[in-house]
Amino acid sequence: MKYKLYIKSCELLRYVVLTMVFIPLAVFSQDYVSQVWSPDLGNGTYKNPVIHADYSDPDVCAVGNDFYLTASSFSCVPGLPILHSKDLVNWRIIGHALDKLVPENYYNVVRHGKGVWAPSIRYHKGEFYIYWGDPDYGVFMVKTTNPSGKWSEPILVKEAKGIIDPCPLWDEDGKCYLAYAWAASRAQINSVVCVAEMNAEGTKVVGSPRIVFDGNDDVNHTAEGPKFYKYNGYYYLFFPAGGVEKGWQMVARSKSVYGPYEARRVMDQGTTPVNGPHQGGWVRTASGEDWFLHFQDKGCYGRVVWLEPMKWREGWPVIGEDADNDGCGNPVLEYRKPNVHEQTVQNPVENDEFNVPELGKQWQWHSNYQDLYGFTTPYGYMRLYTWPVSNQYVNLWETSNLLLQKFPAPTFTATTKVKMVSKEDGQEGGLILMGWDYSALTVCRKGDQFILRQRTCKDAEQGNAETVIDIKSFEPSERQTIIYSPTVSRTIYLRATVAENGLCQFAYSLNGRKFIKCGQPFVARQGKWIGAKIGYVCIEPYAERPVNRGWLDLDWFRVEP
Repeated sequence: MKYKLYIKSCELLRYVVLTMVFIPLAVFSQDYVSQVWSPDLGNGTYKNPVIHADYSDPDVCAVGNDFYLTASSFSCVPGLPILHSKDLVNWRIIGHALDKLVPENYYNVVRHGKGVWAPSIRYHKGEFYIYWGDPDYGVFMVKTTNPSGKWSEPILVKEAKGIIDPCPLWDEDGKCYLAYAWAASRAQINSVVCVAEMNAEGTKVVGSPRIVFDGNDDVNHTAEGPKFYKYNGYYYLFFPAGGVEKGWQMVARSKSVYGPYEARRVMDQGTTPVNGPHQGGWVRTASGEDWFLHFQDKGCYGRVVWLEPMKWREGWPVIGEDADNDGCGNPVLEYRKPNVHEQTVQNPVENDEFNVPELGKQWQWHSNYQDLYGFTTPYGYMRLYTWPVSNQYVNLWETSNLLLQKFPAPTFTATTKVKMVSKEDGQEGGLILMGWDYSALTVCRKGDQFILRQRTCKDAEQGNAETVIDIKSFEPSERQTIIYSPTVSRTIYLRATVAENGLCQFAYSLNGRKFIKCGQPFVARQGKWIGAKIGYVCIEPYAERPVNRGWLDLDWFRVEP
């Protein structure tokens, strides 16, 4: 084991030396700086998006000089990512608020597009609260005093089918309210925003709901995702309309919590290249500046996060730059950074050496974690076990033990060193680019050899069969007997290069130095309400139950230009 860690240390040192032109030393500290997307331009300005990764439906709150962001996680686990920033430009992942989805049994298998929709995060009387809508079960809430630590078990605030995008508001008189919207796919209504009273603790809806905004006006269709605020005697609802790909940002205000509300458009695409700029949260810095974080849908890259300046004009917010002075701003591509006390360049982590017995915060499973998915170790690797897939196997869409992370930039190269250990024919594992369409580069045992193969599927959700291309055969790099099971293994380096517009190309290496392009080029595609992801697959197709599980040991995963 000491020898293995020594070899890995040598490989890591070589990696640093080869890439030190691009990578600051902070990459190995808490302040991770991405080689492929860092929005801080180093001269007091930033470029958008501030996070070029799929943090859909972002919401934000400020506590002193600290900012906290969460986002939709749907059926990916752990859910409700928590990101922290000191300046709204540089963000890092500090944890997750949801260890598993509830009801637990329901989410122990893949439930694409379900789960956590459009959360809101708030700080109230010394505690952080997150509310989210599960369109099939209702509104849930978790809370904590430490956002990077353990959060409470979910509380069902309102049981209902079709309620989504909830946001609380604690008023000065101690009363608490909840704004929310509706999903037509479950409730057969949408485009309306409702408000109902909760108890003072924010744990239960106790009042009757009222419609406070109606987007069924042939203009503001798909009104949803409300964020609720009170400012200068007015109640404000910030909400998107117009749909994910081409929508805009609305704000409604009233002197009464239940309205009537007057509404106007405060940000749209205008003449910028930024489609659908909307749905997010307003935050004020300690210095009194106002900013707005929102998403832009970028297809296979998911819904990436933008930061916009915000100004108040005659009691209305204007988001972005309003060159024509009409009260409706447009997104900024570059802008001066917020005036804050502390600024540290850092980005969400992408690389993982798998050297600690804790799953990296960038990784998510495709369903609630089960023990036999695999384990972290203190020995310099993580182990994934082969997961049996039914003998009715068609494709990987319903495979629940995929370990994945978000695409981090428009272009990048991800390389991993893995060791496939097989006890039975057909056990395989490797690197996957996952979405509605997917492609995987795996090594599969066939007799006493390994086959390098590419599995590709288009419209996987529709039950389409894969195309499987066998690329090359290899002798095992090791043979042994483990508990009376003849075992063969293969150590290999796998690589995926993602170019503009999600064009992907695989490559492999047997020594980590010379990489050979292989397989067919593949165009990445987003999943159901999430961007495309990259990570690991470890399966045993056509097996109802395993006889002897094999495994894939993950040595390291590195992202570079």
